[in-house]
Parts: sequence; C-alpha cells; structure tokens
Amino acid sequence: MRGGRRPTKQTRLWDAAIADFTVYLRLEKSLSENSTAAYRRDVEKLCDYACEKGLQSPIKLTHRDISDFLAVLYDAGISKRSQARILSGIKAFYKFLLMEGRMDRSPAELIEAPKLGFYLPDVLSLEEIEALIVAVDVSRPDGHRNRAMLETLYGCGLRVSELISLHLSDLFFDDGFIRVVGKGDKQRLVPIGTAAIREIERYLEQRRTGKINPKSEDIVFLNRNGGGLSRVMVFSIIKQLAAKIGLTKNISPHTFRHSFATHLIENGADLRAVQEMLGHESILTTEIYTHVDRKRWQQNILQHHPRDYSK
Repeated sequence: MRGGRRPTKQTRLWDAAIADFTVYLRLEKSLSENSTAAYRRDVEKLCDYACEKGLQSPIKLTHRDISDFLAVLYDAGISKRSQARILSGIKAFYKFLLMEGRMDRSPAELIEAPKLGFYLPDVLSLEEIEALIVAVDVSRPDGHRNRAMLETLYGCGLRVSELISLHLSDLFFDDGFIRVVGKGDKQRLVPIGTAAIREIERYLEQRRTGKINPKSEDIVFLNRNGGGLSRVMVFSIIKQLAAKIGLTKNISPHTFRHSFATHLIENGADLRAVQEMLGHESILTTEIYTHVDRKRWQQNILQHHPRDYSK
C-alpha cells in the first residue's frame, strides 16, 4: 500500500483487488511501470478513504461513497485536473472488477469528472530556451550533461520519462534520428538536430571518464554515482536554472516539449508530422497541445480542399 505500510485486516480485501488490478494493467493492458503506478496510487487513495469509513471491501462502495470521496478531494484543494485523473483510475479499477465478475455494477459508472477549463502550459520563447541552455555552467562536472539534456528535451520534444530512459543503443546520429520508447512501451523514431547531437557527443566524451554503474552502462544520462537520473532530479535542474536567469514562468521538463511543438507549428510544420514526432495517438491531442494558429490551419485546409471554389 501507499507509504510502504503493511497490509492490515481492514485493508486485506482492498490489497488483493489492487494487486490483481496491477497485474492486469501490466500484463493484459501492457501499460508502462509509470502508468501502472499512477493507476495504483489513484485507487489506493480511495482505499485509504474507504477504510477510514469502515468500508473494508471495494465491492461495498456505492455511488454516494465515490461522490463523497471526490468531495473530500475538492475540500483538500486538489485541482480539478487531478480529481479527473483520480476518477479515471477509479473507473478503470471498477471496470476491471466488473470484467472479473466480482460485482454487477460500478459505483463510479455515472459519476462525471469535474469540468475542466481549456488549459495550456506556459510556453518559452526561443530566447528563453537559449538563455536557460547558456545558463548551464559547463565548468561543473555535470555541466555538459545538463546542457545535453536540455538540448535533447527541447530539440526532440521528449517527455521526461523518455529522456531518462534514453539508451546509447537508441542513438543513430549518422542517420539523424534517435529511437524513443514512449507510453505503453511504443517505439518511435524522432529526428534530432545538430545542436543536440553536438552537446550529447561532448557529454559522452566526459561520461567515459566518470563512474558508470554496470546496470546503467547503456543509459545515456547518468547521475554522479553512475546510475540513471530520476524525474525529480531533471525537474530540480530546470527549476534551478530558471531561478538563475530570473525566469518567473512556471516551468518543468514538460515545458520544453510543449514549447518545441508550439515553435514547430508556428513555423509551418505539418500537424501530422508533429503528431508522429510527439507520439500522440490522436491528432486532436496535438492540435490542442500546440494551440495551433487555427486561422492559418483553416486556410491551409481550404487551400487544398477539392470542393472549395473560392480559390
């Protein structure tokens, strides 16, 4: 259970159901470790609430119990977006229990997620991207690594999980590509620019002389102990650089991916090409994510439309 606590008599039925759900997500849905862990945490939040109320089995919960749980999240100041994500995990859990024949109806079935406003994360300008990269002190032992990471995050539009799991065997610099393992362990080839290649090669020269854990030999970006980096470490590095240059925008590793996609669209890149590069299953995600200049997009479509006679 969450927090590493030992299962108790009160949580035993929950623990068994959550364990089975976890196996289902990994083996049958083929979700990544990160996605599986996120679903598990969402259900464990409900478990904590239910057990405090004396509901020692997930099949005992009612529609009202789920609604009350969401109200508790709201009162705790949890954002609407996080509430919606947690509810999605709970619905998936009960869908699994239904499929297994453990209950006849999901208590979360008719509960609607909180309405979300249109959300766009902060976008960095090219000048701000450049300022962050230049702010990296390459005289430090981790300098070339950090600069290479920023160039790769931005120049390839990677998720932070994709960055820290990048392998040496995924680099095909002669062909101008890297291989990326994204959500659901789906692989894609992503073009890589000369700036990122140059910084990675500089870092790899330095990397050869440092400590390398045998288990992490093929990982590109290593920590000072020779192991793989964590998401938290990458986040911390970016926050420190933002503070260093006086950047007040709320940024994270994801900001680099979003900014890159935005700049591609603004410079006229094909939406389908950006979708493939980012690893989005739906082009609607790409359109919203990059907040496309809709007027230019509309004109582009009409310009090539076979039934538009205004041309």
